[in-house]
Amino acid sequence: MNGFEYNLLTLFADGGPMMYALLLFSLVALGVTIAKAWTLWVAHRDTQRVLDEVRELTEAGRIREAIRVTSQTPGPAAAILLAGLRRIEKGRVREDELEQAINTAGTIELGFLERGLVILATVANVAPLMGFLGTVAGMIMAFASIEAMGDVDPSAVAAGIKVALLTTATGLLIAIPVNVAYNFFVTRIDKLIMDMEQGTQQLLNLAWDMERRGQLEVVTATSPVAATEGGLRGPVEDVSPQASPPTPDVTGGSSDERSDLKPKEPGE
Repeated sequence: MNGFEYNLLTLFADGGPMMYALLLFSLVALGVTIAKAWTLWVAHRDTQRVLDEVRELTEAGRIREAIRVTSQTPGPAAAILLAGLRRIEKGRVREDELEQAINTAGTIELGFLERGLVILATVANVAPLMGFLGTVAGMIMAFASIEAMGDVDPSAVAAGIKVALLTTATGLLIAIPVNVAYNFFVTRIDKLIMDMEQGTQQLLNLAWDMERRGQLEVVTATSPVAATEGGLRGPVEDVSPQASPPTPDVTGGSSDERSDLKPKEPGE
C-alpha cells in the first residue's frame, strides 16, 4: 500500500505544474457529483408516494391534509402540488393564477435541479484540454532537450514525453467519469420533469372536477378589447351625438310638418 501511494505521488510530481490544476478540477467535480447525487435521490425518493397520496386525499375532499402532506415532502412534484393546492383551497381561483403558480413553482424547482450541471459540463470539457496542454508543454520540453544536446538521446527526452503522457492520461481519467455522471444526472432530471408534469396534470384534473361539482369557482380572466390602428384598447363608450326627436308642434304636428304650412312668399 505504501509503495502504491509512493508511486502515485511520484507520478503526480513527474506530471509537472499542470497536475495541480487537474487535481483541483477533480476535487471540484467529486464534490459536485456527491452533492448532486444526494439531491436527486432525495427529490425522487418520495415522488410516486406523494402523487398517489395526494390523489386519494383530493378525491376524498381532504384538501388541507393534502397540503400538509405536500409541505412535508421534499421534491419538485410535491412543490408543484403544494403551490396549486394552496390556490384551490380558497374555493375561488382565476384560471391564469393557477397556471402561473404552477409554472413559477416548476421553474424554481427546475433551476434547483439543474444547479451544478454547468460545473460538471465545464470540468468534462476542460480537463482533457488541460491534459493536452500538458502534452504540448511536455513535447516542448523534449524538443528543447534535443536542441540543447544537439543529438537525440532517449534519456534526455524521456522526461518531457513522460510529462506529456501523464497529463493526457490524467485529463482523460477525470473527464470520462465526470461525463458519465453528467449524463446520468440529466437522465434523472428528465424523469423528475415527467413527474412534475404528472403533478401538474393531476392539479388541473382536480380543479376541473371540483368546478364540475360546484366546490370550486374558476374565473376566466377575459376582457373585451377594441382593435385600433395603434393596437388594442379597452371598450370604448359610444359618445356620438344621438339624433334628437323632432320638436312637436302645438298644433300636433312636427317641426318638419310645420315647414309645409308656412305662408309662401309671392312668386314661390
